[in-house]
Amino acid sequence: MIQEPMPNDNTDIEIEPLFDEPALVVSSETKALVIADIHLGIEWDLYRSGFSIPSRMKRGLERILGYIGKVSPERVILLGDVKHNVPQISWQERDEIPYFLSAICEHAAVDIFPGNHDGGIELLIPADKDITVHPARGSIIEDVAYFHGHTWPDPGLLKAHYIVTAHNHPTIRLTDSLGYATVEQSWIRTHLDQQVLQKHFAGFELVKENGSWNDPEVIIVPSFNELCGGVAFNESLHDDLLGPLFSSKGVDIDNAEAYLLDGTKLGKLKNIRKMEESRVRPSRKKRKVTKQ
Repeated sequence: MIQEPMPNDNTDIEIEPLFDEPALVVSSETKALVIADIHLGIEWDLYRSGFSIPSRMKRGLERILGYIGKVSPERVILLGDVKHNVPQISWQERDEIPYFLSAICEHAAVDIFPGNHDGGIELLIPADKDITVHPARGSIIEDVAYFHGHTWPDPGLLKAHYIVTAHNHPTIRLTDSLGYATVEQSWIRTHLDQQVLQKHFAGFELVKENGSWNDPEVIIVPSFNELCGGVAFNESLHDDLLGPLFSSKGVDIDNAEAYLLDGTKLGKLKNIRKMEESRVRPSRKKRKVTKQ
């Protein structure tokens, strides 16, 4: 087992995951706790589909307050999909999200980077609280860029040294020879393809000389809510991943490195795919039963 912080070239910025938790600590001028894909209100959506699950909001809030107590951040960055239901706002979200945000604001300022599930989130923000809602295409806080990942990023984010994103709920799935699989949440670290980005942002020259391109390292944050499932990155190609940055091949997937929540470094995805346990098993056909 390897436990290590994520290496950084910029000595003024420290980026380190919380051990065994889907949360990231970013330390620069101030300290930020980053959490993504909370999906408050998912229980209401499951109820409409026939699954009755009690609300897990308070349980999730207790976990986050535990992180805050351990890290003592000045800000908490909610990296998209704070709420779950789209396009409407459910009664559960109207009841729980203002309480949830108010409780976090008792300890730190809150920055929300809206995701594709966050339509109408502005209507759920409690008054007189230190909460900032950023543009959906992201923004930079203390030299680190953040955006959820369901849109193209603002080209200004490419001048940062790090881009922290989410949306894909990254996992690694390993399957044994009998077809039994285990799925583990994972952190993904990689870089962008400058040529793909330059083609998309044709009117925005991406060069290091003018500071518009710093070859940022991309860190993909796992989902906080376990009920959301995830995308097995070791079984996925660009077309299987969510968001235009991925589907356009703007993200280097083959050379991306995967880490489990406990700090285990699995290595590059292109090498993980070569493992026998990482190969997709064909579905078994049901045996025909012949009548005697």
